[in-house]
Amino acid sequence: MSESKKAAFPTYRGKPLVRCGDTLYLGNMTDKYVIKIDIKTKKPLDDMEIADKCIVQLMYTDPEIRTRKQIIKTSEKNGLYLALDIADAWLTRALAE
Repeated sequence: MSESKKAAFPTYRGKPLVRCGDTLYLGNMTDKYVIKIDIKTKKPLDDMEIADKCIVQLMYTDPEIRTRKQIIKTSEKNGLYLALDIADAWLTRALAE
């Protein structure tokens, strides 16, 4: 059992989903676009917290572009599911161009 396998990222609708604190990234960083989701507020549910307000941003991945110019679209959604749903739609459309 000495085989070392590379850990794959979790996916959402076939796109990699990476989390760093309260920020999630959807998509490949090698593509032209990626989605950034910032969780702004959380609400308690039983013994855990769930995301409440989320900011969704469609961004260029080109590091040569200034940070403010990288953002193409932005929206605020209530709940992580709605944020991921719009994020997938935006990213799919942007990558199809």
